[in-house]
Amino acid sequence: MSEKSIPTFAKLPQHLAIIMDGNGRWAKLKGLSRSIGHENGTNTVKLVIEACARIGIPNLTLYAFSTENWKRPKLEVDLLMKLMIKSLRRELNTLVENDVKLEAIGNIDMLPKAAKKELIHVIEKTANNKRLTLTIALSYGSREEITQAVKKIAEKVKNNIISESDINDTIINQHLYTRSLPDVDLLIRTSGEHRISNFLLWQLAYAELYFTDVLWPDFNEENLYEALESFQKRERRFGKTSEQLK
Repeated sequence: MSEKSIPTFAKLPQHLAIIMDGNGRWAKLKGLSRSIGHENGTNTVKLVIEACARIGIPNLTLYAFSTENWKRPKLEVDLLMKLMIKSLRRELNTLVENDVKLEAIGNIDMLPKAAKKELIHVIEKTANNKRLTLTIALSYGSREEITQAVKKIAEKVKNNIISESDINDTIINQHLYTRSLPDVDLLIRTSGEHRISNFLLWQLAYAELYFTDVLWPDFNEENLYEALESFQKRERRFGKTSEQLK
């Protein structure tokens, strides 16, 4: 798709989050191994990142690997880690060219040493980029994130760093992995599943949700634009009435 054919949107999400689902089912439908599905899914990741950068979405968060995904067969987990290393190496130049800054959220200490090393390398190489902040959720679970935040806040109260009366939304936000990001405006989930799967529970409080039956490897720019068109039609009241907004 050419630059000229990119639609203009009256409003864009300042933070778009995507649950990339359907790699395995895509492969199964084609009689291929799950590994081929994951491989093709990385092509969609690149497409979406570049499209978001062109459109002007400043923050994109992708759910790549959950804390629960460690329970998958070891062979598949090892494959996903190797694929991550390969993708990071392959796409570093693309991230730099598109002025994309890479961040990661989750318990990345659980990653294999080689994967963690490559991830940190790309994060450091893109640290000064400003067009788009791409956050990859790796070894991420929102309940674990909130639990860790509560523990840190409790420790500060115990040590008289803050008082119990200080605890509010802002304090909690400051102790989450996403402390430098705005709340999510739009969540997209592919593959027809209608759930959020322990992803950004706090940050999705007022997000618009968009579900599509398209499997992740088949998700393209047109599908992204359809989600953004849907976002244009949403009335975001944040607890107010329609009359108050007018």
